[in-house]
Amino acid sequence: MNESILKHTIITAAIMIAFTVIGTFILAYTYDTTKTPIAKAEDNVRMALFQQLLPKDLYDNDLLHDGIKIPTGGELGNREETMLYRARVKGAPSAVILQTTAPDGYSGDIKLLIAIKAGGEIAGVRVLTHKETPGLGDYIDIEHSSWIKNFDGQSLVKTDDNGWHVKKDGGRFDYMTGATITPRAVIKAVHKALSYYDKNRNEIFNAPATKESVS
Repeated sequence: MNESILKHTIITAAIMIAFTVIGTFILAYTYDTTKTPIAKAEDNVRMALFQQLLPKDLYDNDLLHDGIKIPTGGELGNREETMLYRARVKGAPSAVILQTTAPDGYSGDIKLLIAIKAGGEIAGVRVLTHKETPGLGDYIDIEHSSWIKNFDGQSLVKTDDNGWHVKKDGGRFDYMTGATITPRAVIKAVHKALSYYDKNRNEIFNAPATKESVS
């Protein structure tokens, strides 16, 4: 009886091991065959966003292979490591695209993608993710309103520190009545990104490119 139980246990264990090995092989094979197409699809999505922000005449380099990592915290205050991509024309710096987070949105974090020309002028801003109230605070999203385009052409020279507020607070930016927390957060984050770039532009363009990307 004991021998029968032992034999049954060994057979069952062998079957489970076999299934584990086969399952692991299938998962590894699937990952290996799909990682390249997935990475390519992610790159296509990034480039589609970049093209919304940067005119084609502002870069002739491969943006996705000319990036550097921005660590968590620091001047931008990002909660996670992000990438900054550098645009060049004939090797000369022309713009950067960076991601930053407005942590004080009405309903939580608002992630932004910001393109800044080499001279410090904003080429464009887009909201990547947000949880703002539909029909009220979501007008920061280009799909719902053109409000985000108010940043186009702005710079620290054109608008001094006092101007980087909504008009209700004495600044120059419009806002929707009843929804001031959301634009305040976005304006503050964009201003912070401009200041970060202004202080670090030489280091940004001179730093060696980072091979690994950050999703």
